[in-house]
This record gives sequence, C-alpha cells and structure tokens, in this order.
Amino acid sequence: MESTQGIVLQAQAAKAASVKLGILTTQIKNDALRAMAEALCARKQYILQQNKTDMETARQSGMKEAMLDRLMLTEERIEGMAAGLLKVADLPDPIGEVLNGKQLLNGLQMTKVRVPLGVIAIIYEARPNVTADAIGLCLKAGNAVVLKGGSEALQSNKAIVGVMKEAAENAGIAADAIQFIESTDRRTVQDLIKLNAYIDVVIPRGGAGLINMIVQNSTVPVIETGIGVCHTFIDESAELLMAEAIAFNAKVSRPAVCNAMETLLVHAKIAERFLPQMLEKFLAAGVSIYGCATTQKLDARVAAATEEDWQSEYGDLRLAIKVVNNIDEALIHIAQYGTHHSEAIVTSSYTNANRFQQEVDAAVVYVNASTRFTDGYEFGFGAEIGISTQKLHARGPMALAELTSTKYLVKGEGQIR
Repeated sequence: MESTQGIVLQAQAAKAASVKLGILTTQIKNDALRAMAEALCARKQYILQQNKTDMETARQSGMKEAMLDRLMLTEERIEGMAAGLLKVADLPDPIGEVLNGKQLLNGLQMTKVRVPLGVIAIIYEARPNVTADAIGLCLKAGNAVVLKGGSEALQSNKAIVGVMKEAAENAGIAADAIQFIESTDRRTVQDLIKLNAYIDVVIPRGGAGLINMIVQNSTVPVIETGIGVCHTFIDESAELLMAEAIAFNAKVSRPAVCNAMETLLVHAKIAERFLPQMLEKFLAAGVSIYGCATTQKLDARVAAATEEDWQSEYGDLRLAIKVVNNIDEALIHIAQYGTHHSEAIVTSSYTNANRFQQEVDAAVVYVNASTRFTDGYEFGFGAEIGISTQKLHARGPMALAELTSTKYLVKGEGQIR
C-alpha cells in the first residue's frame, strides 16, 4: 500500500510530467492514442484474465448483478474501449485553439486560447472502461492523470493501465503522465483530494456516497459528476408504441448506468391505454415496479411507491411509476426529485415538447428519445470522463473541451500603464 508520502510523490511526478505533456504536438498525442488502442486489442486475453479475478472476488463478496455487469469486461467491451481511443485520436486537438481575439484601444493584441487543466485526479468505482476513457481524453487534452479506481476492479484497472502506459511511453509520452494508485485504503482518497500544490482538478465518478464525500472534503476544485435519477414523461399526445419502446430501452437496456430511467411519469388521460401493456413488458423482463395508487390499480403485482422510491437511483431492475394529471405535475415532480442529469418527454405536441425542454433543469433534455443516449461516445465525443450535472465550467458529457482551461496571450510594443 502507498503511504501518504507515496501519494504525494505520484502527484509530484504527474505535475512535472504535465508541463511537457501540455506542449506536445498533436501528432505525438494521436500516435500514442492509436498505439494504446492497438495494445488493448493485442492484450485482450491478459486483461480479461485479470478481470475474471475481480469478477470472482466480487461474486464471492455478494455484489449485485447490476454492479457485476458494470465490472465485467468482454472482448467486445475492450474493443469498444479501443474504438473510443481511436475516435478521440481523430477529433481536433483542443489545445491551442483560438477562442477569440482582438486589438485593444492601447494597441495590445489579445488572444484567448485553450490550454490544459494540468493534472486531473479521477476517483471512480467499478467500471474498468473508465480507466481507458480517462487516460485517452486526459492525454489528448494535454493533461497528466492520477487514477484512483475502486478496490473491486483493482486487477482489471492495473492491467489496463499497464498496457496503455507502456504503449504511450513507446509513442513518446512521459511515463509519469499516467499515475495509478493501487492502494485500496480509503485514506488515500482523503490524501489525494487535499494535494492542491500538485492536483488541479478532482473528478469523482461513482455513487452518491463517493461524490458527496469528495465534494464536502476536497480542497482541490471538484467537477461534480452527479447521480442519475432520470425521468421519462409520457404525454397525453404520445405515440404509444414509440413511448413503449423508449421507456423499455431507458430502463432495461443497461439498468446499472447513470443515464438509465428510474421513474416513469404517465399522463392520466392515457394511463389505462398505455400502462397495462407497458407493465406487462417490464414485469416479463424482471423489472420490479413501485407505483402510485393509480398504477397499483392497473396491476396487482405493483408494490406501493414510497417517498424514498421517487428519490432513488436504483441502478438495477427496479422502477418507480407515477400517473400525473398534466405536464405541470410532471415538471413539478422532476424539479423536486430530478438530479439534473437526463430527462425525457414522449409527445406529439410541439408546444409541450418546447416547454419541457425550456423548463426542465438538466444537463440533457430529450424529446421522443431514450435517456440512454447521454454518453460521450454517442454524442460524438469519442469517450467521456463522466456526466457533469453542475453548471460551472462543464455540463453534460465531459470530453476534450471540458478538460481544458483558457489563457490570454497578450502582445505589445512597449506599452505601459
């Protein structure tokens, strides 16, 4: 296990590496990304073997099936990680991008450009694919990265970092630019989030407990990735087959991820036409339903929803359902219980669609589409660090642009004030 001093040394090394990394050419960074993608595919069996060890340990400890799905790697998922790196390599380099510029009245030439944040610490749980996404995006944006993954994915993360770090170094990236903290001691997180001298930004990615702890205790600036209590509202004018497909996909396609639907809101005027068949489909897929009194009347298998259900990010095959009298009630419910992540309306009404998108306060607001699309790869960003639900600096899927800051470059000819 690393001591506190060991964590400091890793952060110091990352800080030193970040200086050179920030001025690397786009070609070197892209070559490194492509080399890392190739290495992941070439070493698939090694990575899968290490992931198998994590999976066996997790099963023995009683990890829930939905969380096991997040932890599990397959050949397809590793190939997806590699594809994400290749996509990032193909994207424009944000570093040095000129955002605006002008000549001041005093003759000074002022230009605003993108620069790296510096050193980014990413603290995350379960999903090993985050490791590859984080390394790829941070390096392309010129940042060194310090990774602290969850103990449940330790062997998987070590394997991924080792493979990618070797490939990056061979392509011209300083080895110290990628740091992985192997300690499973929770105190290492407390140490890391107070290293203001070396860490520029902390990004937590995981459950509410982890995120809240870091937000409340970090002295390093935090970009908050929020939990996802996501809603889908089926409006009275919704095309019902479309609504059924969207709602089913939003809940069932991958229930453990943060963009999965946790509460379904249904307009009272269509509840009796829409819900019986929708409930049957959910229940057949193994979804446990917690509903309001109206929903319960439609199917005896529906359990009574409590206040806790409206607030819950289940992360599994559980779903809360509420029948509302109008769009106003839907908006009020979302404002009260939503976590500003992803919200959707299914409607044929232009007025209601427009109103929903204008009034809902969330990072991503959908009309006639599943909340499951809130994802950096789906949005064409190659990958993502996480979904930011805050409003400062970054919001929504965080990719290259969100991992940069800005600098003003000012040139003069001897002007003094």
